[in-house]
Amino acid sequence: MAKPLTSHRPVLAVSLKLSALVLFTAMQALVKALSVDFPPGEMVFFRSLFAVPVIIGWLVYRGELAQGLVVKKPMGHFWRGVLGTSAMGLTFTGLSLLPLPEVTAIGYATPIFTLILAAIMLGERIRMIRIGAVAIGLLGVLIMIWPRLGGNNMDTAATIGALCVLAATMARAFVQIHIRQLVQVDHPAAVVFYFSMTATLLSSLTAFWGWTMPTWEQALILACMGLIGGVAQILVTSSYRFGQASMLAPYDYTTMLFAIVIGYVWFDELPTLVMLGGAVLVIAGNVLVILRERQLGVDRGKDKSAPDPKS
Repeated sequence: MAKPLTSHRPVLAVSLKLSALVLFTAMQALVKALSVDFPPGEMVFFRSLFAVPVIIGWLVYRGELAQGLVVKKPMGHFWRGVLGTSAMGLTFTGLSLLPLPEVTAIGYATPIFTLILAAIMLGERIRMIRIGAVAIGLLGVLIMIWPRLGGNNMDTAATIGALCVLAATMARAFVQIHIRQLVQVDHPAAVVFYFSMTATLLSSLTAFWGWTMPTWEQALILACMGLIGGVAQILVTSSYRFGQASMLAPYDYTTMLFAIVIGYVWFDELPTLVMLGGAVLVIAGNVLVILRERQLGVDRGKDKSAPDPKS
């Protein structure tokens, strides 16, 4: 009998998810530190290139390499790569211009934008609870970025950074919608593999706008950044083999704690009360969506378990 691909092991699932989130936050800290010397496109290249061997090794271990190489919608993977690479580049630009906790907080808006796009592009129905969640989340986003958009003491660089991170958040929402469509015809392993390959290729084109030749020490750090990102991607994917998405989703917000600690210790950054207030509203909107999805899942389970009146 074949070994099942999934099982319910919540402690392991949470451990994997938290480990991935710590690594993702550490990777962003490395990006921020390196942004003093390297342009975003070059960092995206190293992040993508050195994630490839990790992902290939994981697919070989899982016996999914063959499935990861065969696709039915190659152009779909290309456009997913364009969107994902753009989101990564915009995020890296934002990290060079904003405090780490602020970038993390604005990024929480991705599920809110995904919900809006799902209604527009996929025709998904949004009822009152979700509409309220979207309204709360968008208000939180507005509160967070408002200080960057006006005022006598407006920092132009920080304004550009906030807009870049907001654009990256919207691009990631498009990516989420695109992935929902891709996995209907192609294996998830293919989505992971071809994104890494496409991101490496596309980011390499930014060399025409000027790259910085790294020292051996810097090259090692850039390589570690990619390896950390690849391992984190595998850990977060593996976590969903052992726990439901609705159970694991709230743990995403622990990244704010990691970002505050790393930002303070490494970069001497502290979040403002306005930013924290906006982040709380965005998180509240996302939690409403999570709770609603969980309730809908319970209701669907009840419907499936109900006896068929025709039987």
